[in-house]
Amino acid sequence: MSGPRDPGGPRDPGAVPSRAPPARPAHHRFVDIGANLTDGMFRGVYHGKAYHDADLEVVLRRAWDAGVEKIIITAGTLEEAREALALAERLDPQTDAFASGAFASSECPPSDASPAAPSPDGPSSDRRRLFTTVGVHPTRCDAFAESGDPEAYFAALLKLIETNAYPEGRVVAVGECGLDWDRTQFCAKETQLLWFERQFELAERTNLPMFLHSRACAAAFAETLDKCLPRLTTRTASASGSADDAAEDIHSNTLVGRHHPGVVVHSFTGGEDELRDLASRPGVFVGVNGCSLRGEETLAALARGACSLERLMLETDAPWCGVKASHPGFGAIKTTWPAKDKKKRAGIDSGETVKDRSEPCHVAQVMEILAETMRASEKDVAEACRANALRVFFGDEKGERERPSRSYE
Repeated sequence: MSGPRDPGGPRDPGAVPSRAPPARPAHHRFVDIGANLTDGMFRGVYHGKAYHDADLEVVLRRAWDAGVEKIIITAGTLEEAREALALAERLDPQTDAFASGAFASSECPPSDASPAAPSPDGPSSDRRRLFTTVGVHPTRCDAFAESGDPEAYFAALLKLIETNAYPEGRVVAVGECGLDWDRTQFCAKETQLLWFERQFELAERTNLPMFLHSRACAAAFAETLDKCLPRLTTRTASASGSADDAAEDIHSNTLVGRHHPGVVVHSFTGGEDELRDLASRPGVFVGVNGCSLRGEETLAALARGACSLERLMLETDAPWCGVKASHPGFGAIKTTWPAKDKKKRAGIDSGETVKDRSEPCHVAQVMEILAETMRASEKDVAEACRANALRVFFGDEKGERERPSRSYE
């Protein structure tokens, strides 16, 4: 998450300084499932001080050129969600050129448009690239009470989702919501638990997946999943036609089906037991970024197969959670960009990234470290994580996954 309260993960931003001319990884395709594009750093503002012009359009062009096909903007309050929607519409407008497929997927598009987004096995009819979540981050759940009317604030979240839900709109998930026991100075545990559980209602009523946050709270988080995940299955009949059967689907061998849209625990930084528990739950996926890959414990869990590729997704959490030279997986990185201090960069169009600021293009580095850690090919990692993201957030699983009609009666 952006803002003074929460960067969306441990405060360890970073972009890798270049050891070679900028690389262009055109052979892999990515979905960055979590980027804080509303953060002030992309307007050139760091800790309240302006250092350079806004450069988000340049950042996005660099991402498209690196093979990123879709980016999900992370929102942590109602206000941020509204800002993210406006940003997506402004920077990712739909044009006749893209509707007709005028641009090839390998081209770097002009700053005011975006090329087609392929499905797992080929082009998709959806040419949009920027999407968002709607929800309230655990460290910011005091926003409900601070609004003066918590239920009206909750109703406004629901209305924003209903009005803008995918596929017609750009809201593809409920979140970022969850629990964070590391930063209870920003929001008490009791308040976090209350509104984490309540936000399952948003997913239940809209049939959207959830984008979740879990930090130093494994037991309470697992207990909440046990209590609330079955609610996501009860509004749709199962394959056998019974709503009661549907309620049991989440505990069966179904990963993602018509009855459970799926949840993603993003920016995972826990250990092997926690990862195995999450991976054992049907419909639960894990998001991996630079923060995930900086700790020996998480790297060891991934290396030992605690979570298969079929349950993983890639993210950057930009502008946070970049990969640094001190991280154990740094040596696996092949794709780099020139990086300069924010005070010394030649200009926003210089081709240089900002040192210690992560960008969506850096998802390629996350993939490279993950591939070496799991002893898998880069192609297998990139395509598996991409397919998982498309299936959960966009309904593509070698074709369009049918979503139940949204009925809120």
